[in-house]
Amino acid sequence: MKIMVGGTFDPLHDGHRLLIRRAFELAHPDGLVIIGLTSDSFANRKSHPIHPYADRYRDLTTYITSLHPKARWEIEELHDQYGSTLDADFDALVVSEETFPVGQSINQKRRERGKPCVEIHMIRCVLAEDGRWISSTRIWRGEIDTHGRLIHRISQKEE
Repeated sequence: MKIMVGGTFDPLHDGHRLLIRRAFELAHPDGLVIIGLTSDSFANRKSHPIHPYADRYRDLTTYITSLHPKARWEIEELHDQYGSTLDADFDALVVSEETFPVGQSINQKRRERGKPCVEIHMIRCVLAEDGRWISSTRIWRGEIDTHGRLIHRISQKEE
């Protein structure tokens, strides 16, 4: 199967890791996984700082390589939320609860273009220790680490 997944992946956290692992599970050993990685200009719409594309590409490649995937894979640069999903021939899209509406929009736009809809596989967002979603924003704010563990700060009263 040919599977597509995309994101900014900065910082790469346990939710992202689950999304990517699921894409490889669906692809099977003889499949192909296309990972869309947002360009710097597209990623800069985020509310927090973003590492440069080259750094995010390196971190993503390091993580994927550590999985020792049997399926082939490639990374494509995304300049918008759709990338090549509107015209490419592929079987399934892996999304999170948060990005599920984008998956639905992709299928709607594919229908409008006379392309077949693709399967959408939604994973649940991974929860941090406090029961809230792990997110890059929370990590950048210093609330949690990339595994969802709470970061305890020493307050002035405790000093």
